[in-house]
Amino acid sequence: MRRSETQVVAEIEEITLRRLRLWVRNGWILPDQGPEEPVYDELDVARVRLVCELKDKMNLNDDALPVALSLLDQLYGMRRDFKALARAVEEQPPEVREEVRAAWRRLLEG
Repeated sequence: MRRSETQVVAEIEEITLRRLRLWVRNGWILPDQGPEEPVYDELDVARVRLVCELKDKMNLNDDALPVALSLLDQLYGMRRDFKALARAVEEQPPEVREEVRAAWRRLLEG
């Protein structure tokens, strides 16, 4: 579901229109641009909630927030890539899967 700015503000108590627009200007939230205003998808809304939590509940300041968001983006990206790799391994014949698992265990033991 796609939402307008006012719908996001109505849905999330912790955010105001002014605050949301500031976060977009800062690049912390990256909605698509609709014909008249930004349009927020589910991921954008989840990110707004995350920024609210980081700022309001964890008291991250404006200098630390971009660093935290960047690290979280990297973590989620690695998680996505790891899931894709796991799916690719599972598509292989059983003997190849076992060789990959054995090599992975050896590397982890280091």
